[in-house]
Amino acid sequence: MSDLQQLFGEQPQPKTREVNLAAAGEPILVAEGMGVKASWGHIYGPVDLTIGSGGVTVLVGAGGRGRTALLLTLAGRMKPTSGRLESFGRDNDAHHLFKQAALANIDEVDGIGQTIRVHDIITEQIRWAAPGARWVRQSKVADLERICAPVFGEYSLPSMGAMVEELPELTCALLRIAVANIRKPPVLVVGGIDKLSSIESAHKLLGRLITLGKEQTVITADVNGVAPDAGIREQIVVDNLTDKEFAVLEREADER
Repeated sequence: MSDLQQLFGEQPQPKTREVNLAAAGEPILVAEGMGVKASWGHIYGPVDLTIGSGGVTVLVGAGGRGRTALLLTLAGRMKPTSGRLESFGRDNDAHHLFKQAALANIDEVDGIGQTIRVHDIITEQIRWAAPGARWVRQSKVADLERICAPVFGEYSLPSMGAMVEELPELTCALLRIAVANIRKPPVLVVGGIDKLSSIESAHKLLGRLITLGKEQTVITADVNGVAPDAGIREQIVVDNLTDKEFAVLEREADER
């Protein structure tokens, strides 16, 4: 088993939603001295942070694999190798946190092939959500609207026949969030809003996350942070994040 497989652990498909009992603003995720490292190097940490329930929390820190790994940990997709992460009353229980969190717009987890059509993505998501081995028909426009409208809000939905590579970057990001958030768990972790090349698109994406934050705890990241009056719950500066690629670290380890 590789270092990355050990870090990510099992990837069960969440089937049920557990009720988030934390009142608005109460801590839902608490990290103390949390970090991740592999045999080939330091990824991030130690990190101390507290994320309150509800609204949008923006992690401010350098982009790269360290920040990505931190987001993965806060969504229960990666296990800390040091320190403590309390979530939903449990310590260092990534499996339980996994079932409480959706993760979107992170290429290592939900990257979409550029040669796939929108209707194929919607159909596949419906199949994942279907119980057992039940046959699922090809998705229809009504399915697209049901899954995507709550995330897209005032923005136009993509056409069912559109290729992903043809979609504007904001549309593609919102689509990835919509299919990941189909079960609407208590926590929604979204890859950095600064991944979008357009500042206008990033502002629009943040606006949609703020809307989703009225019913979920939303966590995202930005290298420079956002305007104080943006409507988010909190910004947390995070240090000790490596900006190296996993592949670079692996190559350096092999050379030693």
